[in-house]
Amino acid sequence: NFVSKTQLPQASVTHFLMLSFRTKGYNGYGVQYSPFFDNKLAVATAANYGHVGNGRLFILDIGPNGQITSPISWETQDGLFDLAWSEMHENQCVVASGDGLIELFDRTVSQFPIMQWKEHQREVFSVNWNLVDKSNFVTSSWDGSIKIWASQRQESLLTLNPTGTDYTTVAAPIASTAQPPLLHQQHHQRNQHNSTKNCIYSAQFSPHSPSMLVSCTGASQVQIWDIRTPHPLQLHFVSHDGLETLSVDWNKYKSTVIASGGTDKSVRVWDLRMVSNLDQPSAHSPMPLHHHRGPSALNQFVGHEFAVRRVQWSPHNGKELLSTSYDMTARVWRDELDERARFLNTKTGGLMGVFNKHREFVIGCDYSLWGEPGWCATTGWDEMVYVWDSKRL
Repeated sequence: NFVSKTQLPQASVTHFLMLSFRTKGYNGYGVQYSPFFDNKLAVATAANYGHVGNGRLFILDIGPNGQITSPISWETQDGLFDLAWSEMHENQCVVASGDGLIELFDRTVSQFPIMQWKEHQREVFSVNWNLVDKSNFVTSSWDGSIKIWASQRQESLLTLNPTGTDYTTVAAPIASTAQPPLLHQQHHQRNQHNSTKNCIYSAQFSPHSPSMLVSCTGASQVQIWDIRTPHPLQLHFVSHDGLETLSVDWNKYKSTVIASGGTDKSVRVWDLRMVSNLDQPSAHSPMPLHHHRGPSALNQFVGHEFAVRRVQWSPHNGKELLSTSYDMTARVWRDELDERARFLNTKTGGLMGVFNKHREFVIGCDYSLWGEPGWCATTGWDEMVYVWDSKRL
C-alpha cells in the first residue's frame, strides 16, 4: 500500500498501511490511543451508521505479532459518536452517545458503565479530557451546550450556552433545569428537518491551559472560552465562510494556533493573535467578542473532495496535522508557517500524503503518543480501524 510521491500526482498519493481491525456490525465514529499503554486503542461505534440502533465501545489490543484483537467491548443503548480515555485512570474511557447520555467504562468491569450522566438533551457529538487539569473533561451537544464534568461527580461542574448571536453564557450547574433527554430515534423522527445552526460539533481543552477551550458550531463559528472568567466567551469568529464547522483542534506546540475543518472541504489554520487584532476588544475581554465578517485564515489546505469531518494536530510535530473526510480518505498536511510568515499572511505547506484504504466515510482519527512518531489510526463507516505510519510520507 505504499507508493512513492514521485510515481503519482500529489492528490493520489497513498501510504503505508500497518494494521487493521473490523468492528463488525458497527460503523466507526471515534478512535483514540491510550495515554498509558502503547498497544491499546479505544473505538466508539454505532449500528446503522448512527441513525438508529445500538452502539458499541471496543477496546483493542495490538499484539507483538501485529494482530489487533478486542479483549472487551460494551454495547450501549444508542450509537456512540466520540470517546476519550481518562487521563487519571489507565482503565477508564468516557463515551458520547446519541441519546444524550455520557458513560464512563472501566476495562476491569465487563458488563456495565461505572458512571452515567444525563444532562444533555440531544445527541452528544464530542468528548475531550483535560490534559492539564486531569480531573475533568468536556462534552458538546446538538442541544447547543458545552458541559464541564468531573468523573467523580454526578452533576456537571459548568455549562456554557452560546445562544443565537448574543453568545450569552450560563456558568452554573444545570441539574436543576435539565430535562430528560429524548431518545436518539425520537430526535430523528421529530427533528430530522431541524437546523444544525446551534449544534456544537466539537469542544476541546487547550493542551497549554487548564481553563481554555475551543469549540465549533453548525453556524460556522469558532469560539474560544476561558472558564475562569466571569464572562467565559473570549472570542468568536466565522471560520468557514458561513458553512458548518465540524472540527477544531489546538496545536500541541503553539498555544495560540488552532486548526478547523468544515463542510467547505477545507482545513484552515488560525493564529488567535491575528484574529484578535481585527476588532477592538470588549470591556471585559482581552479579545474581541464579535466579528461581522469572518477573518482570513492564516493557512488553508484544500484537497478533500467532500466535507472535512475531523482535524488533529500531531503530538510529535507542531507542523503536521491529520484530517478525515466524507470523501473516504484521511490526509496528512504540513503547515510550514513560521512566526514571521504568520504576520505576513503567507500561506505555505500542503499535502504530504493520502490514506485511501477506507471504503466509506472516514470519521475519526488519532495520533499515537508512543513508539516512533507518525503512527496514527483512522476509523469510519466501513466498519474498519486502520493503523498507518505517516513518517513514511
